[in-house]
Amino acid sequence: MAKKKSKSRMTKEQRVFLHKKKMRRRIILLIVELILLVALGAAAYAMSKFDKLDFQTINEKNLEIYQDTGEFTNIALFGLDSREGELDGGVRSDCIMVASINNKTKEVKIVSVFRDTLTQQSDGTYEKANAAYSFGGPEEAIALLNRNFDLDIKKYMSVNFNALADVIDLLGGIELDLTEEEVFWTNGYCTETSQVVGRTTTELTKPGKQTVDGIQAVSYARIRYTQGDDFKRSERQRIVLQQVVEKAKSAGITTLNKIIDKALPQVSTNLSSSDFIGIAASAAKYKIGEMKGFPFDVTTSEDVLGMEGSYVVPIGFSDNVRQLHEFLFGVKDYKVSDKVQEINSDIVYLTGIAGNEEKNLEDENGSLDTDESYGQGNPDENYNTEGSYDVEENYNTEESDDWGTETAW
Repeated sequence: MAKKKSKSRMTKEQRVFLHKKKMRRRIILLIVELILLVALGAAAYAMSKFDKLDFQTINEKNLEIYQDTGEFTNIALFGLDSREGELDGGVRSDCIMVASINNKTKEVKIVSVFRDTLTQQSDGTYEKANAAYSFGGPEEAIALLNRNFDLDIKKYMSVNFNALADVIDLLGGIELDLTEEEVFWTNGYCTETSQVVGRTTTELTKPGKQTVDGIQAVSYARIRYTQGDDFKRSERQRIVLQQVVEKAKSAGITTLNKIIDKALPQVSTNLSSSDFIGIAASAAKYKIGEMKGFPFDVTTSEDVLGMEGSYVVPIGFSDNVRQLHEFLFGVKDYKVSDKVQEINSDIVYLTGIAGNEEKNLEDENGSLDTDESYGQGNPDENYNTEGSYDVEENYNTEESDDWGTETAW
């Protein structure tokens, strides 16, 4: 009697097919495992880089946050005159910027606050904006920005200006267009900057477009002794920042890795690793938008009640804050807080300098004695055809020192 053919027995073709199917599953599994290993390795590598940062814990209750700005993430950026590597206080933040990220469009707008701007400090007194970092480190400096400008800043990054020189050198330099006056002062600042950074540079020989190294770029960004004073210096800082960002976009992985290794130990921040990962994930989508100096309508004065030295004074503090919210967040007819109105009144009292609204009101009442500095206007609008600001040169050189013991950037 013949045996029945087994239903479970496979043909040769079926066995080959099953074998291939198993192999595909193993290959797919292996690929998934490799992807996971690479991802974990990249995360571990990134975490090892983050360990180089000087992470600080900030008490948000002390930041005087006014109100949520919605879809925007605002980060305070401080450039420090740190000769001994101090990052967390005791030094002035001679470069003060607010980077506002539109989380929908990925556009980043930047406002640089003039370091000598008359602002209200944590104890209610008035001083230059850059004093807050010296008094209370990043926490007090962030609080100053929130208090005076109705902002909701929670995060910050502080960098020693040495790091900027290192980054620019690793990028192979940046291109700047220098005037003859800027060449002279850049060379002067290079002597002291070279001593602080710990390496030498060459002397610039002519004006015009040229590639400069890190020391030369930092020295250029620190100049304050040309027409335009602190207004023009803040503009130079924005130019340098923009050039660095553009150059970094085309840098290779090896170069970026070197930059991270060199720069991160000179950075203090309260951005977490998850914050960095989130920013990095959208890095390719970010685009640097418009950059401006604040206050927008501004003058300088050495006649501030009870104070010595030269101060940057907003012409109409409340209106400048209104313009700030329109520029950063697109808010039309922004209504400033009671705190900003209080600061506005104090500044008018201390300086005699009022904005259009206050001046018109006081002209009717005949009670405000405004000085001649009223009406200087926006320094950007006073920029003349020869390339210098029509703002009086009234900085107190005894206070500001020659080569930057109080200045940086």
